[in-house]
Amino acid sequence: MWRNFFHHRPLVYLHTRLWMSKTMTTNTSDQAITFLGQKDAQDFDNSLFFEYQYSIDQLMEIAGLCCAQALASAYPLPLSVEKSKKVLVICGPGNNGGDGLAAARHLLSFGYRPEILYPKRSAKQIYQILTTQCEKLHIPFMQQLPSPADIDANYDVILDAIFGFSFKGGVIRAPFDGILMQTMM
Repeated sequence: MWRNFFHHRPLVYLHTRLWMSKTMTTNTSDQAITFLGQKDAQDFDNSLFFEYQYSIDQLMEIAGLCCAQALASAYPLPLSVEKSKKVLVICGPGNNGGDGLAAARHLLSFGYRPEILYPKRSAKQIYQILTTQCEKLHIPFMQQLPSPADIDANYDVILDAIFGFSFKGGVIRAPFDGILMQTMM
């Protein structure tokens, strides 16, 4: 859906967006890639949180760094500094959005030019801290999704940090219903 709308702009999903109950493996040219299903991802996250005592802050930093590294690996920067890749990071209001904020900060340190769409900011302190860090680093924030023409002209990669692996479908509330509807046109 996103790929067609954004005229074949690469889209990186932050967290596994496969809603299946079992682990799935696909083969690429020389290696197998394993995707965790929703339950496996939740179990892994719960294990890190409850058994290993990772804090939410730590989990967001790890997820953000891993996502930034995956994006950098899949879409490496060109040799010319003037042509660094511009990344649109779309953040939701929950933990996945926090992961996206951390990823934006890491992407900036890698030499990318992130911009953040964060239309529904959380009042929780952890998200305020992440937002402040991005603002202090002069990462631009926007309130509305740019037009398809603007996205096509101005961004090289889109990082989806709207919904995480806990998303079960159903009713999607504003403003994300509008963002998703606009992207399906």
